[in-house]
Amino acid sequence: MWLTQLLKEHADESAAKFPDAIKQIMRNAIDALSESQLTSKALKTGDQFPSFTLPNAKGAEVDSKTILEHGPLVIAFYRGGWCPYCNIELKALQSALPEFKTKGAQLLAISPESPDNSLSTVEKNNLEFEVLTDNNNHFAKSINLVYQLPQELVSLYKKFGIDLEESQDNSSNELPISATYVIDTSGKIIYDFIEEDYKLRADPNEILSVL
Repeated sequence: MWLTQLLKEHADESAAKFPDAIKQIMRNAIDALSESQLTSKALKTGDQFPSFTLPNAKGAEVDSKTILEHGPLVIAFYRGGWCPYCNIELKALQSALPEFKTKGAQLLAISPESPDNSLSTVEKNNLEFEVLTDNNNHFAKSINLVYQLPQELVSLYKKFGIDLEESQDNSSNELPISATYVIDTSGKIIYDFIEEDYKLRADPNEILSVL
């Protein structure tokens, strides 16, 4: 579980830097998301995953039905290139990509970032898999993965230089849960990882064991 360990190490380092007041704002946001019970409404293993068509970082449309004709599909929803945990996850997925391919699987990442920002994320992390833009979180909303950020967290992000309006080209202050799915060629979900805490992500080793 090497990604899990990397994420924990980063979380511990970050926690050591921030005063208690800042850490409390972040904890409050996670608690509020848990209390909303949004994850209970999200798609789970055994459900049928809906087909979708979304633009990649260069604006070309990517169709899930076409991809599933060639093998199973791993889909990772991430918050944006501004999120350090997302970048750690994306780099780990890139490292595991050759092993995914040996299992016949393809990998997609989806976020509400605009295509220009997605392209920056691809280049920054040297990604060789498709990174798709879910404009205004439209698709993620349809599968119950989207939540509203508390205003105090939005304000804190702005102090950190994180501008969600610039990242997503909207003013909604909404983000997707950082969920991961593995989908078989029939469109059925055979693995899900859905956690309210954005610091937790599906480990590539676990995904590989499913594949």
